[in-house]
Amino acid sequence: MPQIARQGGKIKAPERPRIPSVLRPAGESELEDDAILKGLSFDGQTFVGREVEAAEAEGCKFANVRFTGTNLRQTQFSDSELVTCDFSQVTAADVSLLRSTVTGSRLTGSSWKSGTFRDVTFSGCVATPGMFRHMKIYATVFEDCRLSGADFQFTEFHNVKFINCDMTGVQFGNAKVGSMRFENCTLLDVGGAAYLKGTTVAGPGSMELALSLAREAGLAFE
Repeated sequence: MPQIARQGGKIKAPERPRIPSVLRPAGESELEDDAILKGLSFDGQTFVGREVEAAEAEGCKFANVRFTGTNLRQTQFSDSELVTCDFSQVTAADVSLLRSTVTGSRLTGSSWKSGTFRDVTFSGCVATPGMFRHMKIYATVFEDCRLSGADFQFTEFHNVKFINCDMTGVQFGNAKVGSMRFENCTLLDVGGAAYLKGTTVAGPGSMELALSLAREAGLAFE
């Protein structure tokens, strides 16, 4: 049975986004194919059900923006802040978040595939469930997030930390872990626990994860 450590080394903190001190207001039609968005402030815009390919947002702030049901392809957000945004039912293929923060946002039913999260902080977000398959997640923190039922199968993790997250029923089958840490997370019924070799677990979740490992090993308790 693979070893999962209860305590371990520190995980590298994400870099903070570098956002200009002065931003100009963005319009409703800014987000479209091949758009290059720099130094813009989005507040309350609705980008629902759109098809967006090869767009880039750099040094932007998004507040109360709805992306519900939008299909994003080969799109990148860098050095940006996203606050109380709605990504419900978004389909994101080959989409990257770099040096960004996502706060109080909904990712319920969203699907992220074959993209990258690097130097990202997700705080107080909801993704129950969300799909993050074949992703590359580096130097990223999930804190106070509801992730029950999320799917991280076939995903690579390096310098990733989950803090105070509900991860009930999360799937990690075929994940590749370089370094990852769970702190005070709920880890009941985790799938693919055998792929979490090298992960550090701090708090009560260690026993919950051990039970998942035992179940996958075919052990029965009486």
